[in-house]
Formats: sequence, structure tokens, C-alpha cells
Amino acid sequence: MTVSFRIVTELDAPPARAFALSLDIGAHERSLAGTGERAVAGTRSGRIALGETVTFRARHFGIVWRLTSRITALEAPHRFVDEQVRGPFARFRHEHRFEPSGHGTRMVDEIEFRAPLGPLGVIAERLVLARYMPALIRARNASLAAELRGPAGSNRA
Repeated sequence: MTVSFRIVTELDAPPARAFALSLDIGAHERSLAGTGERAVAGTRSGRIALGETVTFRARHFGIVWRLTSRITALEAPHRFVDEQVRGPFARFRHEHRFEPSGHGTRMVDEIEFRAPLGPLGVIAERLVLARYMPALIRARNASLAAELRGPAGSNRA
């Protein structure tokens, strides 16, 4: 079974700043600091670009995971897509869209994933991942929003 969800976040910054910060490896690490997320291979700092990969190492559910993603589409400053090329999911695709709004930017995250292990994976999706993954993305987005609002945000993006 494939799980998909959509999260819309209003950001107090123009689309170009929100887009740039969302591609920044350091911002990603800061936004998921609670998981110990660190870039350990591929593009490890700065902004990731079309065709590049990054491997993140993080702790979720008490287990250390590694996930390698590639940027498979990039249309600055409107949209980019990252897809898992190696990692814990049978499939993982995350489309990020940035639309002008009255507040600055409407950031839309559309995520599709499928757990491995057939029927056991379906159970994990239903009991845990279908709630955990949206909460993780919301926490990431709250961190990006705070960084864009703060005085340091204008210097990083």
C-alpha cells in the first residue's frame, strides 16, 4: 500500500527565500535536530542541486537509519522533488511546491511512501508511519518558518 499526504504551510517570506532555504542541507539538519539528522555522504553542505544526492543519518524509533535521496526535478523558485534512491522505504517521493500567497509563500508538501516487507510494512504504515511522517514534516516546516521569520533567516537563505 502506498501512503500519501499533503501539508500546506504559510511562510512569511517570498517564494525564492523559502525555496532556497528548503534546499539547504544545514537548514534540513537544523529542522530535524531532534532526530540527530546529519548529512553523511553526497552533498553535505550548502544547497543541493538537480541530480545531486545526499545521504542522511538519523535516529527514528530508537534505530539509526540512512536514507539517500536524489533531487529529480527542480524548477526554481517554484518546485523541486526529492526521491529515495537507497534507504528504509520501498518507495519515498517528496514534492515541494512554493506559491506566492498573501502572507508570502504557501509551501505545499506532497509525500508518497511505501514501507518495505509486504504485509508487515502495511501494518507499520497503518499503525505508525501514517501518523509519524506527517508530524515529522510539520515539525520540519515549523522550524523552516521560524528560521525565515528570524533575523538570521534573512542571512541564511
